[in-house]
Order: sequence, then C-alpha cells, then structure tokens
Amino acid sequence: MTVEADRSWERTEATTTKERVRRALRVVFDRTRRVFAWLADYLPFKYGFSSLTRRIVVLNLIGLAILVSGILYLNQFRAGLIDAKVQSLLTQGEIIARAVAASAGVDTNEVQLDPEKLLEIASGHPGAADDDALGGSLGFTIDPERAAPILRPLVKPTGSRARIYNRDGALILDSDTFYSRGEVLRYDLPPPGTEEPDALTQFWQAVKTRTTKYDLPLYTEIGGANGKAYPEVTSALTGTSVPIVRVNEKGELVVSVAVPVQRMRAVLGVLLLSTRGGDIDNIVAAERWGIVRVSLFAAAVTIVLSLILANTIAGPVQRLAAAAERVRHSVKARAEIPDFTDRTDEIGHLSGALRDMTNALYRRIDAIESFAADVSHELKNPLTSLRSATETLPLAKNEDAKQRLLEIIQHDVKRLDRLISDISDASRLDAELAREVATPVDMAELLRATVSLFNDIHRGDTPEVVLDIAYAPGAHPYRVTGHESRLSQVVVNLLDNAISFSPPEGRIAVVARRTGSEIQIAVEDDGPGIATENLERIFERFYTDRPQENFGQNSGLGLNISRQIVGAHGGRLFAENRGAAGAKNGNGNGGARFVIRLPAA
Repeated sequence: MTVEADRSWERTEATTTKERVRRALRVVFDRTRRVFAWLADYLPFKYGFSSLTRRIVVLNLIGLAILVSGILYLNQFRAGLIDAKVQSLLTQGEIIARAVAASAGVDTNEVQLDPEKLLEIASGHPGAADDDALGGSLGFTIDPERAAPILRPLVKPTGSRARIYNRDGALILDSDTFYSRGEVLRYDLPPPGTEEPDALTQFWQAVKTRTTKYDLPLYTEIGGANGKAYPEVTSALTGTSVPIVRVNEKGELVVSVAVPVQRMRAVLGVLLLSTRGGDIDNIVAAERWGIVRVSLFAAAVTIVLSLILANTIAGPVQRLAAAAERVRHSVKARAEIPDFTDRTDEIGHLSGALRDMTNALYRRIDAIESFAADVSHELKNPLTSLRSATETLPLAKNEDAKQRLLEIIQHDVKRLDRLISDISDASRLDAELAREVATPVDMAELLRATVSLFNDIHRGDTPEVVLDIAYAPGAHPYRVTGHESRLSQVVVNLLDNAISFSPPEGRIAVVARRTGSEIQIAVEDDGPGIATENLERIFERFYTDRPQENFGQNSGLGLNISRQIVGAHGGRLFAENRGAAGAKNGNGNGGARFVIRLPAA
C-alpha cells in the first residue's frame, strides 16, 4: 500500500467515524424529544403543575446538574489514584527486583574476578565500575527458570503485568506468557464477527472519549521486541527507576514502572511492571457511578423539596389569582379573597394587601352607588320645583305672581349650579389626590394666609376670625406632608360653615396646637351648637341643618368633602360642642368646635 493510499484510507475512516457520531447524536436527540413529549402528555407535569412550580423544580435541578457535572469533570480522585498506583508499583518493583536479583541471578562459567575492582566496589570509590563493566567482570545474569517461580506468586495477586529484560533489552520473562508445569493456557479470542454498537452506546462512548481525554503519550505494545523501545527501560538500565503514565489506543490509562535488577551495584536487567489497560479507568468509572447514584438520590430529594416549596408559594398564589379573577368577573356576588395573613412571609403580606384592596374596592363601589343615589335625589328636588314654576308661569294672572315664580326659578337654578359644582368637586377629589404629589406643607403659614385673606374679604359684615397658634419647639413644628390647596379648602369650608352659624357680633377662633406627633387645628364658633345625635350625621353627603331662611344656600357636601380630604392625609375630622355655661340656646351649648388632627411630618 502506498503512502497516498494510506492517507486516503485514514481520511475515509475519519469521515466514517464522524458520520457515525452524527447519526448517533440524531438518534439520541430524537429519543430524548419523544421522552419529553411523553412526559408532557401523560404526566401531570403540564396540567397539574403551575409554571412557577416547573421553574422552581427545573432551576433547582439545573443547579444540581451543574454541581454534579463539575464534580465528575474536575474531581481529583483520578489524579490521586494514579499517584497511588505509581507508588505501589515502585514499591512492588523494588521488592520483586531484589528477590529476582538474590535468587535468580547465576554466574556464567566465565567469571573473571579482579581483586582491585572488588576493593574499589566495596569502598564505594566513584567511577569504580559502570553497570556494563561490572556486570561483565562479575559475569552475573538472570536465569528465567529461577525467576519465573519467584515472579509468579508476587505478581499474580496484584493483577499487574511484569516483564524482565536483560542488559541488552531482550525480553527474558513476561507474566502474560509463562506458566507452570501442567498448566493449560487459555486465551480469550475475539469474536468472529463484531457487531456495530447501537446509537446510545456510540453516543456514550463519544461523550466518554471527550470528557476523559488525556494529554499523555501513547502506549504501544511492542511484544517481544527490544525493551529499549520503552524510555523507562532505557533509564532503568542506567540504574534509575522511572515511572511513566500513558494511554493506549482505547484511551485507557496504563501506568508502567521500570526498576533495575541489581546485584552488588551491577545491573543484571530491568523489571518492567505495568497496569492492565482499563484498571484505573474502571475504578474511576465505579467512583463516578457512585457519584451519579448519589446525585440521582439528591435529584429525587431536590424534586420533592422543590414541590413542597412550590406548593407553599404557587398554591396560595394560584388561589389568590383565582379569587382576584372572581372579583373582576363577579357582578352581584361579593367574592372573598383567601386569608393567608397568619403567614409571616410575602404571601401573607400579599394576601392582606389584596384583602384590603378588595374591601376598599367594595367600599368605593358602595360609595359610588350611594353617591349616585344621593345626587339623583338632590337633583330631583330643584328640578321638580323648576318644572312646577315653569308650568305655573303661563297661568299667572298678575305681575307679582309672575315675579315670585321667576324668583323661584332663579333660586332653583342657582341651587342646581351649586349642586353640580360641588358634585363635580366631590367626584374629582379621589382622582386628584391620587395624581398629585404630596409635598411638605407648613400649616402655621397656611392658617395665617387663609385667615388674613378671609378677614380682608369679609371685613365688616361677618364675625372676625381670630388665629391662635401655640408655640412649639423645633424648626418646623407645624409641618405636614400633603396637598396645600386641598388643606386650604378644608380650612375655608370650616370657616364658611362657622360664619353661617355665628351671629354678626360673635367670634370665630382658629386654634393650632402641637400634641405629640400630631397637629391639632380647631375652628370654634359662637353658634347654636350641634345636636348630639347629629354630630356624625352632619358629615353625610347632602345633609344640612340650617335655618329655614337659608334653605337652598348650601349643597350639604362641604363637610363631607373636608372629611375625605383630611382622611386622605391620614388624619381625622370630627365635631363637638363647646359646652359653655350660660349658653345662648336652651341645650346648654355655647357653639360648635370642628377639630382637625393631622400627622406631623
């Protein structure tokens, strides 16, 4: 066969191998896809488990797989095993070499002793004799018939292979070929026809070859050729023991140690001990299989724990999501959000937040329904009056009757205008408070500006408003976080309400105090006070309790809007009677007091 034909055959063989690996990979991937398709169709992995559960399980398994892969790829067991094997072979080789040298060495019949040489050797004089000269002068060699019985019991229990070479590198003994008297040799012959392994085996062999690739020299079996072809044998002939680690053509580790067989410092030959191909690899494979079994158990435990963890997370989240969907789709029934507030984790916090949000939503719905009903009721009264007046106007017989009807019409129109304005303000209140950004507001400055402007506008025709702000330590003791325009609207509403109930000669006081972490603002009047049963009712929408001559002048939304604004700032607004002795009415009340309490910033 020519060189070109040989290279062409090698290229063809490499191409065939690559094609086999590709086919094996395609078959393995196809089978894997079918397995996952079966899992998705027949196991509850798709329909019984939530997406969050699958993610938790998969991520935990990926982490475990990365850890096990790193252990299998980077474990130091193989290197330690190789070092231990090298030391073991060195020790065994020295023992066997001494035994062979002591018992199997014989004199040739042409021994010529030089007394001066023996004296130099005994004194250890450097350069007295090299191995070849010494061996030649003493005439020692190794007798195979004596060495074989010694070598057999020492090598057989270890499972190693032992070869003895003479000083010229010729093979004297090989533990694979010598046998005792009457022993029948038996060799395992290869099968007549080798079947091609299946795709899975080919894939595993390809993966194993790539993951166990060693950067080591190749071991070549020389058979009965000269042993100097092995570098360790050549070094051992000079008296130095040398271990070498190689790989055979199958990618299996082979550790060999060459030990010189010496007598009186004369090298009679070399003992070459080597491991069988696959001995170390089988031990490493068994160790890795043990790691794989432990990892499979760990994977099962990980899946179980992941499912338990996911059940404590995904299960409640699914129930909360389903309840939220029921809230969104329910029309008449009020859906209940599951209560997990007994849990101290994020799920419990989420459950409490959703329950509070749902309750707030239901309260808002109820408020909207009630507000719509109240608005409809309040608008019907002036509209009914307007319709009656407009129907009666053509029937009026004199100018006085027509004038009274026109006044009624104008009064009802103004009343409708006030109602619509206040209703519009009340309906925009929540949205504006949610959109606007809260800023620091100094209530002391706000009260001074509002009271001063109020006195300037109503000078002479209403009671004077007196401001009393108590001293409080600190740079800004009356600062709150909120919306300045809305807080000013609350103060103006309370002042308008106090003026409407106070006599012209009365007195309206605005008193501000800092009490702990709260700011208290009180608006006091000298009016008739509030009946005890109406202290809370006055804050209802469209409720008004005024003298008959002031009927229709107020919409009844001012105090309700004021309470909403104060509540949106985290505070409270309530009313109480001043209860002074010698009051101006028969109930013993000396006027009303409206109190605002806001958290200080």
